[in-house]
Amino acid sequence: MKLYEKLAGDIDEQIERGVFLAGERIPSVRHTSHHHKLSITTVIRAYVLLESQGVIESRPQSGYFVRPRSVQAITKELEISVQIAATSALDVGQLVLSTLRTIKTKDAMPLGSPYPDPSLFPEHRINQYISASARARRQADGDPADDLPPGNKELIRQIARRYLGNGLPVDANDIIITIGATEAINLCLQAIAKPGDLIAVETPTFYAMLQAIERMGMRAVEVKTHPQYGIDLDALAKVISEQPIAACMVMPNFQNPLGFQMLDEKKRQLVELLAAHQIPIIENDVYSELYFGDSHPSTLKSYDKQGLVLHCGSFSKTLTAMHRIGWAMPGRYRAQVEKLKFLNSPITPSIPQLAIAEYLKYGGYDHHLRKTRKTYAQQASIMSSAVKRFFPQGTTVSQPAGGYVLWVELPEQVDSMQLYHSALQNKITIGPGYMFSTNDRYKNFIRLNYSYPWTAEIENGVKILGKLIEASLKY
Repeated sequence: MKLYEKLAGDIDEQIERGVFLAGERIPSVRHTSHHHKLSITTVIRAYVLLESQGVIESRPQSGYFVRPRSVQAITKELEISVQIAATSALDVGQLVLSTLRTIKTKDAMPLGSPYPDPSLFPEHRINQYISASARARRQADGDPADDLPPGNKELIRQIARRYLGNGLPVDANDIIITIGATEAINLCLQAIAKPGDLIAVETPTFYAMLQAIERMGMRAVEVKTHPQYGIDLDALAKVISEQPIAACMVMPNFQNPLGFQMLDEKKRQLVELLAAHQIPIIENDVYSELYFGDSHPSTLKSYDKQGLVLHCGSFSKTLTAMHRIGWAMPGRYRAQVEKLKFLNSPITPSIPQLAIAEYLKYGGYDHHLRKTRKTYAQQASIMSSAVKRFFPQGTTVSQPAGGYVLWVELPEQVDSMQLYHSALQNKITIGPGYMFSTNDRYKNFIRLNYSYPWTAEIENGVKILGKLIEASLKY
């Protein structure tokens, strides 16, 4: 390798690692020449090579700057994911990481995003409460202990009051504030199982739950799940009879990606089945406020008589994603979860807790939720109709009862990762089905986000997806 090629490779690697970010100026030719003890000519040749590769760009009288990464450049990151997806031992974590990176691509249509449209959040009001809470704490010389578990007492009280208003009396002493629902789930899982244990989950299931299981050295056992009624109780009973299941992890309300709401009787039966075997249940309930029906759905927690349900919630999907505040109600495992919270991340910033507590008291949370639910319900109907209109025959869609994602089954010949690549070339992101299982059983499925306002641009994006699918069927 020639000297200028090696230098170009070193600089490119630094950019890939984030040492130099898009739009930042890289060291001047003279500085690089002096630092690396190379001739000016060698450095210039290296910079010209990087410029020809689209890595950097020259600006007259300013120097060389890192170019924003194109969609084409980002798709290179998915090559390893495609190779992984072709095997039976799918690395969900690597696939999800690569996929989420592309969702942040500038100008890409976020149909594959797992996050709700932030423009619907009352961020301005939340930030006002943040500022007011920060001033009040400074003036009162706030106690650092306010940041320690179980969390801010007023926020805990407001959460308990909200459950009561939705028909579920809870003990405020059971609530532990966490940094989002992801931490709540991780802590609960850590409290009830150990490396090597088997965890029963729905299939398809939300990838964050699969990641939590993988990270802790456990193994997910995927249980047949109905797209409208939830986890198959007969299949779960069979799994329990045949394997040493340590815990179960489910999303009974508006499950991601299927969007179903379990019937109350099914929820009761699920809790009773697992209680009969003394198997704890982690209930991921982050979407329960986003229902399309007339009333708030029930929870598994409401049928729990033995403290075996570890209920997890969050404001990240309904109120603010910027300030990640979640909580756990771990039942009989409360002491373990609180201890693990202190050992893993003892501090949950008190200012966001105070601000959200104030918003719950005075900010019109119910009004905000009613508006959001109406918007999502309308957009779910529009997205579903558009998919049926523009996608080829043989496509079926889920019937979400809440939330903001649509699960789409494509004709069997379609590979969602190949479609993902083709869509990215058109600056459209989708959620490939590979992310929602530990194998490739959902290779011809995709998840679409309908939380963003329906525009001509999004309609055209769905139309383009349909054409790409049609084209893939011809090969």
